[in-house]
Amino acid sequence: MNPAAEHGAKQGGLGRALGQLLAEGNAPHKELSLFVAAFRAGIPATVHVAVGTDTVHMHPAANGAALGAASLADFRTLCAVVADLGAAAPGQPGGVWLNVGSAVIMPEVFLKTVSVARNLGHPLDGMHTANFDMLRHYRPTQNVVTRPVAPGCGHTVIGQHEILLPLLRQAVVEELEAKG
Repeated sequence: MNPAAEHGAKQGGLGRALGQLLAEGNAPHKELSLFVAAFRAGIPATVHVAVGTDTVHMHPAANGAALGAASLADFRTLCAVVADLGAAAPGQPGGVWLNVGSAVIMPEVFLKTVSVARNLGHPLDGMHTANFDMLRHYRPTQNVVTRPVAPGCGHTVIGQHEILLPLLRQAVVEELEAKG
């Protein structure tokens, strides 16, 4: 993590650096890594560090400046991604934001990216959001389901991830197959 923070602070952000270092290194099971898959596909994968919340911050080599710079780069990347969630044309559906299991950090980060996108003039009226979790929490309800999509394209899905996420995947696959 710490070498990725150093690399990501200089170029591309923490998520991209993690994917690149894992892909180019000898990490076991790297073929199962979402960061590696995103790096290889050129898809943004971002990491939003809250210093002191993870065990990697206790390591003597942890560099707060690098973690902050790499995470800030990822925040800016995510702002651009969220800005693209608006409808392509008035009355058309926009993109989808899923919050899966994050009760605090990601709902706060997402709300801030929505504010940045709107303040820069990006319409997000066609955006849809959903919060997937095992129980309802205040922040995801407010910052993912309610505030960003008022008057209403936000959804709450409560249940066990090991059941809900495979069902969601299958529904998406079947919809894509039906469309050709």
